[in-house]
Amino acid sequence: MRRVSQSVVLCLCLGIALPASIAPAASTPLYTPTGETSRAPIGWVEFCAERRDECSGQPTAARDVVLSPKAWRELVRINAFVNEGIRPVTDLDHYNVVERWTYPDDGQGDCEDYVLLKRRLLMEAGWPREALLITIVREKNGDGHAVLTVKTDKGDFVLDNQNETILLWSETEYRFVKRQSQSDPNVWVSLGDPRPAYPVASSR
Repeated sequence: MRRVSQSVVLCLCLGIALPASIAPAASTPLYTPTGETSRAPIGWVEFCAERRDECSGQPTAARDVVLSPKAWRELVRINAFVNEGIRPVTDLDHYNVVERWTYPDDGQGDCEDYVLLKRRLLMEAGWPREALLITIVREKNGDGHAVLTVKTDKGDFVLDNQNETILLWSETEYRFVKRQSQSDPNVWVSLGDPRPAYPVASSR
């Protein structure tokens, strides 16, 4: 594993102020709007076919995490540990397939693999599965990407392998597409986004 960056270590040593203390603008949406049921990504379906024990179970009540200073420090620690310790590689280079969701047990993986590991480590630390939601977004260039949404009493926060800083979902530059339902990880829901759309580049 690579060492955690100096900025992350500094934050951990200082205890890290909760994001609520940053006081987002009143117009900043704290929670991602959800819509109708959507189709689960094929990567998740195949992951569950291989690991049925991790995807089975009855629907449960939605739960949000109380984002105490201790919880925030743990969230930052696990996010940094995975981001620093896993080497990014595409599924095509790694497994010779276009798409495969799995745990990066060999120390390398793509965005979904980072997400799965963060989710597993947080659950092992006692975080409720209902608050840890795999989420599909689109980058500015239109490419698909996966992040982990953590639902808290202070908003929906995003753990992203492309950014060591944990951000409120509405502070990211992604367009949010769909994510797991809080009550059932095998049910996916579409996401709305009230923020202005990206400007379209001029053809001139």
